Amino acid sequence: MRTASLTTLVLLVASHAAFASTTAFIGAKLLPVTGEPIDNGTLLIEDGKIIGVGADIAIPDGATVIDTTGSVIMPGIVDTHSHIGEVAGGDRSGPMQPETRVLDSINVRDAGFDRARAGGITSANLMPGSGHLMSGQTIYVKLRDGNSIEALAYRRADGAVAGGLKMANGTNSRGEPPFPGTRAKSAALVRAKYVAAQEYLEKVRKADGDADEMPERDLALETLAEVLEGKRVVHYHTHRHDDVMTVLRLKQEFGFKVILHHVSEAAKVADEIAAADAGVSLILVDSPGGKLEAIDLLAANAPILEKAGARVAFHTDDYITDSRLFLRMAAMGVRAGMTAKTALRALTLEPAIMMDIGDRVGSLQSGKDADFVILSGEPFSVYTRVQETWVEGKKVFDLDVPDDRAVAEGGYGALAPSHTAHTFHGYGEQH
Repeated sequence: MRTASLTTLVLLVASHAAFASTTAFIGAKLLPVTGEPIDNGTLLIEDGKIIGVGADIAIPDGATVIDTTGSVIMPGIVDTHSHIGEVAGGDRSGPMQPETRVLDSINVRDAGFDRARAGGITSANLMPGSGHLMSGQTIYVKLRDGNSIEALAYRRADGAVAGGLKMANGTNSRGEPPFPGTRAKSAALVRAKYVAAQEYLEKVRKADGDADEMPERDLALETLAEVLEGKRVVHYHTHRHDDVMTVLRLKQEFGFKVILHHVSEAAKVADEIAAADAGVSLILVDSPGGKLEAIDLLAANAPILEKAGARVAFHTDDYITDSRLFLRMAAMGVRAGMTAKTALRALTLEPAIMMDIGDRVGSLQSGKDADFVILSGEPFSVYTRVQETWVEGKKVFDLDVPDDRAVAEGGYGALAPSHTAHTFHGYGEQH
């Protein structure tokens, strides 16, 4: 049970400000992910970073102390596949449009961001749809306060906006010309485009910075060159086992990093997936249907992939699974036989690693961003509620705030597009 509504107990120290930059959360059960659970633990944060995790953590004088006795604290959830923010990519003019950027389509005031925070999600990969062989560049975002998509975006080491490339095969990306009519033609078009990208990249390398020798700029091939160089991960929508094998052949041929998304028939090729070291972003739904190639979707995909040694994350594909109900998906995996330890990792550290942000988020460790969720109980219990969500040491969701509770529970008008940024909800001044 929540202790005194998580009442903040401020330790007043002479000559210290009432609200210090250091905050200690005491009494909760901590789930670090990289280590064993810690009962009656202390999570210490300072200036947006975690500086201490354990049972015997010294609390500095002047720190703000928040009593979370009876609660459970886990790392912020990382969603590898979301469509919040009115996100969009390519149009119907052609089957391959890797040059399109979802960066240019996202509405940060979309209510989906608030729904995600209400579900404990603190980082997400925002993706275009799967109606193309290549539908565009994804973006990795931190669900902190922000007035623009740039304010939410993760950055690569070179300063560029971080993200992957969305690709798809199977039924979705087939159609009337100019779209491919068969699976074989789909793969052939993709292969030809990557060959062209290899040639483009070789010309760039030979030019060695000489503007006169550089090839004419091609935004599509430039994007695929980033894939070939390992700067951009391929997020591949795929369901049937034969489509999965096609992706693995392309991965082997061109050497790109790939995350397999959905993978309804993962159980049929689990060993092959593990051997190829391809990550899996899995979806489990409790009311399957709507697509013939997903007819063999099994909750048992989760434990079967775990047993095979594959790297597994879960994703919402929001609205396919509402962000507010994301914890339930991992619980379904546990019910089907996945270990709770792996299921927790599949919501946190594993997706962070897949998105190349595992050095910053995904576990409760000193030096990482202070992204975490306070729960009313164990994460995979149907009775558990997300009480608070914190991003970089700032509270961005609180179930005790009426507007937030309305978002969490779907009150009248709660899911309508917001007219003001989350920044103006007043959390920026809380500790």
